[in-house]
Amino acid sequence: MTARRAVPGNRWDLLDGIDPVEAPKVSVVVVHFEQHDQLRRTLAALARQTLVPHQVIVVDDGSAEPPVVPSGVELIVQEDLGFRLAAARNAGVRAATGEVVVFLDADTAPEPAYLERMSRLPALTGDTVAVGRRRHADLSGLGPDEPIELAERAELDEPEWLRSAYRRSRNLLDADDRSYRYLIGAVLACSRDFVDEVGGFDESLIGYGGEDWDWAYRAWLAGAVFAHVPDAVAWHDGPDFAGRESSDAGDQKTRETLRLAERIPVPGSRARGLRSVAADIVAVVGSGMSRAQAAITADSLLAAVPGLDVVVNSEFAEIAALDSRIRAADDLADAIREGWLPLAAPLDRVRKIIVVEAPLLITDDRALREILAPERPSPPREVRVSGAGGAAALRVLDVRSLRRQLRWHRNDLSEVEAVTVPWIVSAGDNLEAHLGGWAT
Repeated sequence: MTARRAVPGNRWDLLDGIDPVEAPKVSVVVVHFEQHDQLRRTLAALARQTLVPHQVIVVDDGSAEPPVVPSGVELIVQEDLGFRLAAARNAGVRAATGEVVVFLDADTAPEPAYLERMSRLPALTGDTVAVGRRRHADLSGLGPDEPIELAERAELDEPEWLRSAYRRSRNLLDADDRSYRYLIGAVLACSRDFVDEVGGFDESLIGYGGEDWDWAYRAWLAGAVFAHVPDAVAWHDGPDFAGRESSDAGDQKTRETLRLAERIPVPGSRARGLRSVAADIVAVVGSGMSRAQAAITADSLLAAVPGLDVVVNSEFAEIAALDSRIRAADDLADAIREGWLPLAAPLDRVRKIIVVEAPLLITDDRALREILAPERPSPPREVRVSGAGGAAALRVLDVRSLRRQLRWHRNDLSEVEAVTVPWIVSAGDNLEAHLGGWAT
């Protein structure tokens, strides 16, 4: 196995031109349902790879007739209990013995250098999630055993939104908290170790779509490096979802969006007014404060930050009783202050942690939201914010950066910033005056 390397931020480009000392053992997981000819084409393409796969695993999601696979290809069959892509991928991962796992769908056939190119960064770093380029073609005129590169003569349009995103982000080099949207499960690769660390795909997601974005978001929070590998090409037989003719396509997409809004609380996924089950940001409040100051501080933060949950010490339980977004728990408050990660649900999807250092009032909500914004690539792992008087007010911790620091036991993979702002002032000790609006 090649010694793994840490990169700062999302800087996979620092590994350009570097190949693993030893070619990684690659396990390929191919999910299939009633796509016998397409599977034959994909398996033929895998047999032509420049990097011979260590293992090819086909997982059948309950076809009426399980596929027939060549000698040496492993077949797993799961019962037909609906469209269970997440469960199928997890079954493949459990059977995988390679260092790198590459996910494909039966209707997506890779070009000859695909495995070699897709496995490079996961093998070098251990925590890179690579996404290939999924091109589209009408493959009905291409024989299952013909070279997949001939698909170009029947090419269909690629989704422009995805091409634009890769171009704008420099192939995800500038990935941010919303870049999970650009990882496509049919052309995905990462190390087996990292799959185990993140956890498998969410098997409660039954039906078309969403399981790859849900997993990608969890991977990002766990400290993944995201990389698009544009020269790792796999051909999908048929158009992108948006180009398919289906009477219920719009309803399918709505159901997927609702499922993801529940699981991915970052702005751009969650609803604006409806509340996600999972919290986007958590603040810990109360250390060294009076009851009134803790209540004022929690109230001010909740008013300023959509998607926020607040944790207070148990002495402030009556404050927690006022709002379901506030919970009183000494152990949890201490864990958050100390940066013990990962947190348990419903805080397991939190991307920022606010550690409040003193009683405070936020006078400019927008300014605080800019520090918390998800669009910033490679943010500092910690922003130390002092208020108008110069005293320490709060610290904003970036969960992904902290997870990377913990994994690699290094504090030089991200930065620490310190700012003094005029929009945080000290909270008074008169809750009635704060609520009534006459506090000065």
